[in-house]
Amino acid sequence: MKIVAVTNIKGGVGKTTTAVNLAFLCAAGGRRSLLWDLDPQGASTYLLRCEPQENASAKKLVSGKRELNELVVASGYDRLDVLPADFSYRHFDVHLSARKNPTERLLRMSRNLRELYDVLFLDCPPGISLLSENVLRAADAIVVPLLPSPLSVRMLIQLRDFLVANAWVDMTLLPFFSMVDRRKALHHEVIANTRLQFPGMLKTEIPYWSEIERMTSRRAPLPAYAPRCEAATLYAELWSEVEVKLKQAAFTRAVPISFALPAPSVDISALDPRPA
Repeated sequence: MKIVAVTNIKGGVGKTTTAVNLAFLCAAGGRRSLLWDLDPQGASTYLLRCEPQENASAKKLVSGKRELNELVVASGYDRLDVLPADFSYRHFDVHLSARKNPTERLLRMSRNLRELYDVLFLDCPPGISLLSENVLRAADAIVVPLLPSPLSVRMLIQLRDFLVANAWVDMTLLPFFSMVDRRKALHHEVIANTRLQFPGMLKTEIPYWSEIERMTSRRAPLPAYAPRCEAATLYAELWSEVEVKLKQAAFTRAVPISFALPAPSVDISALDPRPA
């Protein structure tokens, strides 16, 4: 089972729409997919018309009194299930900090899902926390929706440096530009400069369009109710890029590494500004 986290330190960047659409497209492509809504606000849960399970508190999950596979609900779409958010998730950090090896707890919690699903998507809350460290340690790929602004690019550099400092090697960092408005000169400037600095960023850009915002009123994945619209096509292209990167990462990790070699650094080839 691959774990794909959709995350950003900043809020309001399109994480939920990205997570919902990618999970739907993955399932539509034939893979057993599960979307875990880790944000206590429960936006993904709401968009997919799901309801929280009873006794699904963060405390019981972290302590092992409840298992994740007991809390899964059907989304109504083939091969796509949901782990709904719970408002108690706002206390995730408190309960994680009380456990041994607190940054590895989420990965351990997900183990009983490995035989049930091909891909686990994580819709993550904004911010830097013990939960976000758990996400980074557990994920095979980190999809980062990035606003075309200098502060967003600064956040991306901070995230890259954090991964390098912790030598977290089992992950691929996949940033892309979200909520793009090509009418704005600043967006043009930031996108052009960032792509020059980091040429390996995902090519697909998701625009700031009302039809994407309308997902919240339709409460459904965009490709499910408007598969031929341009925005749905862009999300399909985004998922195709992520899927290719996941396969490349799996191939790379299958190659044995000699212990005599220096420890590998995190896979940030997509973000390394230095020439090869």
